[in-house]
Amino acid sequence: MKNKILNPNDKRVSWRNLRVFIPHNPSAILGIFKSLRNRNFAIYFAGTVVSLTGAWMQQVAMGWLIYNMTNSIFMLSLAVFLAQIPNLIVTPFTGVFSDRFNRRKILLVTQSLMMIQAFTLAILVGTGTITISIIFALSLFSGLVISFDAPARQSLYATIVPHEDLSNAIALNSTAINSTRFIGPAIGGVVISKWGETACFLINGISFFFILGALYLIRTNSEKPSTPKTGTWRGILDGFSYAKNTLPIRVIIILMLIFSFSGIPFPLLLPAFVKGQMGGDAEILGNMMSFVGAGSMTAALYLAARKSVFGLGRVIMAACMILGVGLIAISHIKNPTIGYFLCFPIGFGMIATAASCNTMLQSLTDDHMRGRVMSIFTMAFFGMPPVGSLVQGWLAGIFSYETVILASGIVCVTTALVFERYRAKIRNATCEIYARHGIVPPQIAEALKESSSKRI
Repeated sequence: MKNKILNPNDKRVSWRNLRVFIPHNPSAILGIFKSLRNRNFAIYFAGTVVSLTGAWMQQVAMGWLIYNMTNSIFMLSLAVFLAQIPNLIVTPFTGVFSDRFNRRKILLVTQSLMMIQAFTLAILVGTGTITISIIFALSLFSGLVISFDAPARQSLYATIVPHEDLSNAIALNSTAINSTRFIGPAIGGVVISKWGETACFLINGISFFFILGALYLIRTNSEKPSTPKTGTWRGILDGFSYAKNTLPIRVIIILMLIFSFSGIPFPLLLPAFVKGQMGGDAEILGNMMSFVGAGSMTAALYLAARKSVFGLGRVIMAACMILGVGLIAISHIKNPTIGYFLCFPIGFGMIATAASCNTMLQSLTDDHMRGRVMSIFTMAFFGMPPVGSLVQGWLAGIFSYETVILASGIVCVTTALVFERYRAKIRNATCEIYARHGIVPPQIAEALKESSSKRI
């Protein structure tokens, strides 16, 4: 960073100098596709896009099927809980498993098992033999499989792209997830309205052939997964101790726990909101999920355009606030058209908060602790939503789901305000770590700490 941008001799760092932290480099959007020049990643990425589209279609169909069968928000939330709770309990152990075995082979097994689950659902729903108990069992089965799949998938990128393209490949994967979140539900809503839930499950099952084919065709590097030098339990405890004793990491993890518990369950329970409050059908559900996805994709592209990690603290605060305000507003809405437009900032707030927290954790964490800290992040981001869904579904039976959404929005707004209240203290600790990691020179870190802008 040049001194003309931030002069360490200046005690005041002006807003004009800090404009470098605002994403005004449109060429970064074009550069996000550079990792596709790698044959292995291009093949894997194509298979992933097809598979994720099918997965989002199945999620819409599953939620619609459960709510139509039971007319119960609690039953819907219980299915979500069973499908995702293994991420909270099992992921720390499956992360160690991923480090010790071939990740491509793990994914071949997990993707095959999820394909079998999709075809099983298609057969049972199509023949009219499906029951809520079977759905719960298949949901739990899916959650257990995903708890093995997720760590292996996250770790695979380093074996199929060069180091210089690794961060770009991760960013492009995030864009793929959120673009399919936009496309999949819209297609799913139309398919359900014309041919029923069975067609969605069948299409999802067929989509797995693409990712399995990609995994078969790619070639990973010859580097063998490292074996942890310490025992499994000792390594897990060391990771939690490190996160607890590092102020910015501890605060970000706590924020993610609250955010994931209160804000993320909304799209998971959206079928109950659409049918219960708006009296809508599957097509309206698909449209609302698509607007959530559009907001999420916009957030991913916005973050890809940023030049540095500076300013992410304010992004986290603002995004969490946007999510909270969006939830408060939509809790009063019965008109689908207005609901569509409110789903956009909700999707933006969810992904901007989560991805910014992810990026800050990656920047703050020492290399030898990165895997364990990111497993804690995974537990918070993927493990807390099912707990939140279950609690919100239970509360909806006592009060109303609209009241629960309103309360969730208030919690998100309050969390953002508390984070803003202590952000200056977090900024100081963050700057010290950035200087230690060589992200910025010590004198620049000191100038940032003393600036009146209060940017992390």
